[in-house]
Amino acid sequence: MPEEKNWAGGDKARIKEAAGERPGPFQTISGKEIEALYTPEDLAGFDYRRDLGFPGSYPFTRGVQADMYRGRFWTMRQFSGFGDAAASNRRYRYLLEQGQTGLSVAFDMPTIMGYDSDHPRSAGEVGRCGVAVDSLEDMEVLFAEIPLDRITTSMTINGPAAVLWCFYLAAALKQGIGLERLGGTIQNDILKEYTAQKSWIFPPKPSLRLITDIFAFAAKEVPRWNTVSISGYHIREAGSTAVQELAFTLADGFAYVEAGIAAGLAVDDFAPRLSFFFNAHLDFFEEICKYRAARRIWARQMKERYGAKDPRSWMMRFHTQTAGCSLTAQEPENNIVRTAIEALAAVLGGPQSLHTNSMDEVLALPTEKAVRIALRSQQIIAYESGAANTIDPLGGSYFIEALTNEMEAAAEEYFRRIEALGGVLEAIERGFFQQEIADAAYTYQRAVDRGERIVVGVNRFGSAEPLNIELLKIDPVVEQQQVARLRRLKERRDNIAVAGVLERLGRAAAGSENLIPLILEAAGLLATEGEIIGTLKKVFGEYREKALF
Repeated sequence: MPEEKNWAGGDKARIKEAAGERPGPFQTISGKEIEALYTPEDLAGFDYRRDLGFPGSYPFTRGVQADMYRGRFWTMRQFSGFGDAAASNRRYRYLLEQGQTGLSVAFDMPTIMGYDSDHPRSAGEVGRCGVAVDSLEDMEVLFAEIPLDRITTSMTINGPAAVLWCFYLAAALKQGIGLERLGGTIQNDILKEYTAQKSWIFPPKPSLRLITDIFAFAAKEVPRWNTVSISGYHIREAGSTAVQELAFTLADGFAYVEAGIAAGLAVDDFAPRLSFFFNAHLDFFEEICKYRAARRIWARQMKERYGAKDPRSWMMRFHTQTAGCSLTAQEPENNIVRTAIEALAAVLGGPQSLHTNSMDEVLALPTEKAVRIALRSQQIIAYESGAANTIDPLGGSYFIEALTNEMEAAAEEYFRRIEALGGVLEAIERGFFQQEIADAAYTYQRAVDRGERIVVGVNRFGSAEPLNIELLKIDPVVEQQQVARLRRLKERRDNIAVAGVLERLGRAAAGSENLIPLILEAAGLLATEGEIIGTLKKVFGEYREKALF
């Protein structure tokens, strides 16, 4: 078009050469160069039906539900857990009273690593960064007065995911709720632990066996449950770019699909219950495009590469959490604004559930006031902003569609590099993911240190005002009480029955049968997390990471 050529040869060139107040570089947080203006020329070869389509239809670029948020809002979750089960239960009921529509459980570090609260390695950590859950009894207290068939629960747990999931299932059964009525998600994503979050227990192969055992058991017994939440969130928190988060998360997802098929499962029997978990960072448009590209890549790969026939297997359903790594200890009230921007980007990208971080999370676990403000951010976006009134409101923008295409192409290039290394497990062993993330984190931090990337209140526009906000502190007596309760439980339960089921679990782990029924039986007999994990360690061993740096 003549107008476009004239602009490209005149105004565009002058804009590029101008050295005004903002000389650039004009880049996304991930370092992607952004043009001054996008036109139809940036969408050469774009096919509406092939590349965009309609919401609820393949390739799901515009969303996985036909009516998206006109039908119902996303599930509003606040990741929460601290102290003991009783304290966290009080926080859950408070959040539900404030209008939260789903629960999300944060476990403490001993629970995450598979240790009971009375283990020597747990000393000083019980209830500190999440809730301590040692047994079925703790899980029952955690969800007391919360009907599990009327709420969906997400549990952020990976290495010992099978055990904590069985505690939850057993708690539901004790409430008189059939497993077929339960809905929720267990993170259960061990591959990203080896590359980003580093809270593993077992080596990769037995870890994948536990995951595929969950796939098989849930398909028959807990059909509404999302059996894995394939998590880019922690990859991004470790310092990756948005493209790396996109590519590495989907590569892990493909590895789980391949593991399920290798275990003898039909892809359409388990793929509809795979879910995803992405970060919502501060680069508004980059994040929106990341989600749209993710849905399209997943749909095409599931249909064309893995031969899935069920449209539900093509649909990428995902949870989003605003970026913890974007929060600052300096001027923490600024984090309210950061979180609101990130939450709006997430909503415009189309998640099925959303968590908004609290302003004080960079300093401590959030207070009730801080978590209420974070929840109100979601509610204001939902009920006041108008952002949810139409489906994919940015769809068709030259900029949005061009950036979505570019992110998809960059992810595909990563897939080729991973495949050339021998696949995800081999790439993990070689340290490929770890090195790429470390390099990206270093590049970003250097840009901040040099003042090339502005972080308000940190390297520009700072204030000398002292910190003046209330912080949540965990009383050390919580640990003492948790340990005492655990010891009493071990004294009064049927220890002969517990020893018997653990012995059978060990034999089964050395064989090939599905381990979930035995873990569920052990949970019902009040075997502890540490005892169940300890039994499996004797057979599976423990993972040791190769030194890379």
